[in-house]
Amino acid sequence: MIRAAVEAINGEESKGCSGQIQALLGHSSSGMSKDINTILSPLSIPQISHFSTCACLSDKRLYPTFFRTVPSDRFQIIGLVQLMKYFDWRWFDAIVKTLKKSSSKVVLLFTSLSFIKPFLSHMENYNITGKQWLGSESWITQADLASVERKGILQGAMGFALPQASIPGLGEFLLSLKPSDEPQSAVIKAVWEKFFDCSFSPSNISTMCTGTEDLRTVSSVYTDVTYFRAENNVYKAVYLVAYALHTLLQCKNGSNPTTGKPCVNKNEVHPKLVLEHIKYVNFTTQNGAKVFFDENGDSVAQYDLVNWQMTEDGSVEIVNIGQYDTSFPEGKKFKLKDNTKIVWGGNSNEVPRSVCREPCPPGTRKAINKFKPVCCFDCFECPEGTISNKTNSLDCLICPPEFWPNEKKDQCLPKPIEYLSYKEIMGALLTGFGCVGVFLSLLTSIIFLTHRETPIVKANNSELSFLLLFSLKLCFLCSLTFIGRPSEWSCMLRHTAFGITFVLCISCVLCKTIVVLMAFRATLPGSNVMKWFGPTQQRLSVLTFTLVQVVICILWLTISPPFPKMNMKYYKEKIILECALGSAVGFWAVLSYIGLLALLCFILAFLARKLPDSFNEAKLITFSMLIFCAVWITFIPAYVSSPGKFTVAVEIFAILASSFGLLVCIFFPKCYIIAFQPEQNSKKHMMGKVPARSL
Repeated sequence: MIRAAVEAINGEESKGCSGQIQALLGHSSSGMSKDINTILSPLSIPQISHFSTCACLSDKRLYPTFFRTVPSDRFQIIGLVQLMKYFDWRWFDAIVKTLKKSSSKVVLLFTSLSFIKPFLSHMENYNITGKQWLGSESWITQADLASVERKGILQGAMGFALPQASIPGLGEFLLSLKPSDEPQSAVIKAVWEKFFDCSFSPSNISTMCTGTEDLRTVSSVYTDVTYFRAENNVYKAVYLVAYALHTLLQCKNGSNPTTGKPCVNKNEVHPKLVLEHIKYVNFTTQNGAKVFFDENGDSVAQYDLVNWQMTEDGSVEIVNIGQYDTSFPEGKKFKLKDNTKIVWGGNSNEVPRSVCREPCPPGTRKAINKFKPVCCFDCFECPEGTISNKTNSLDCLICPPEFWPNEKKDQCLPKPIEYLSYKEIMGALLTGFGCVGVFLSLLTSIIFLTHRETPIVKANNSELSFLLLFSLKLCFLCSLTFIGRPSEWSCMLRHTAFGITFVLCISCVLCKTIVVLMAFRATLPGSNVMKWFGPTQQRLSVLTFTLVQVVICILWLTISPPFPKMNMKYYKEKIILECALGSAVGFWAVLSYIGLLALLCFILAFLARKLPDSFNEAKLITFSMLIFCAVWITFIPAYVSSPGKFTVAVEIFAILASSFGLLVCIFFPKCYIIAFQPEQNSKKHMMGKVPARSL
């Protein structure tokens, strides 16, 4: 071929041809084509190959006049990658040595036909079955490779083949060919002798060939002329040159309609002009094949996806199951035929699964293992507080502060908001105790009101007693403001209501204590102390003590009031909706003032504890203040250390416990006497003339 090219270039006569060639068709070997084009390129002679597939020939710097009607191997490799991605085959073998030990279910054998035959013979000695083979165009349509021994290997093999096409007239021409048509052709004679088992030379072993035998009676690859594959590329190459010459010789108004240059006649045709017009060629053959070239001299890549479906006798039917066409838009280049039966490797009924590692699901992240192939990655669960919402995510995303990952860590969900609610058991119980406290305070008020003329009620300063009972009702009711979803008004109300009602309550108790002390001093000869602490002074004292707390609360609400706050620091997975204090100084000032009054009341009551038994009011106040102080002293550490809604529960418990302590210690003994021991509810008993048990 190289010698013929050189002779044609030099204008030497070769087999009846003379003059310089305008274009060269061939060669089928990529190596030969490279050598030929190295000779032709300096002379701008176009070369059109029908079977040279090496991707290296697309380099226009080295092979500027090379064209081909067969797709470059680069397109075949891209197509095989698309095929493997389509079936999700991410783990495959291409090295024979590791084939037996490998866990891969897919084997890619991209090699020449000359290598595949000894390779398959070698593979028959190994018991390697159940693999899905992917073959290159060079051997995937070679049905003569099939045998009974290779069924376990080649069954279900897949690969891209040159598309089947019919060439008008070629089949009839081949079947009607006779040795007499080409009497000098040794090739035709050799084929004829093989097909009909005869000889053109006298022989004792075979009959003489007459040359009139009919090729239609022979079944072989040669006589199967229904469709052609590689031959179609030769057909396109011939028509390519014809179209280029036709375009070159066109003339309209003195210029070429394609290039706009002056017209030329057939005597002025030279290779450089042919080369120029080949680049403009774009046509479709009678069998539907598209012919045009890109900037690298490569034609459009069209392949058939074929599948080997072998029978028990070792024969094979190579079935067309899809197409790959690079002229189609992205995403539509590869397509499987509808309702086509596909045989998989190992006679499997479903697509083989071949991955080194399953994709990392949402909720995990993908990490490359540098000691393994890139497809053998590791999957790690997303850290706490992060998610990944797609497969094979490289990073985990941090959820916003108000959100937290679900159990699968594939989406961020709003954090549940926690607060002390009426609907939960703890909230319902505290509400119940608060209502019981209000009821008992109201019941005590009714008892005192109905027996207000009795000595025991009169002796205990009925006006302060009713005011104390009223303040206790408010204390029990204010505990209910701590339950429910915090809001701006509820946060301000709960703390101020608590502070003011408790000061009102303690002020009443303090005045009662002072009254008891004054009453005892007033019984001494010459004492006139009661006129200094009469009803008016008692009312003013209660009002004054309470107004001080009101002023503290007003300052607190004015400077920095409590407000609802979402606490996201204590728990990671939920939000604590709580009332922030605003000003901590204001909160502790309210508590300190209550504590100061309670301490003063306790001291005075403790000093009056040794009064005569009939005047046991001081002892009852002492016990109530002891309970009150104990509750609020233990409240402080419990309040500081309790998390979330339990902080509110501790505060409510302290309010209820101290309120119940005052109600039970101060009023229940009197109610007991009124209800069950009315004989002790007399003036004589109160004056100490009737012995009474000490409570």
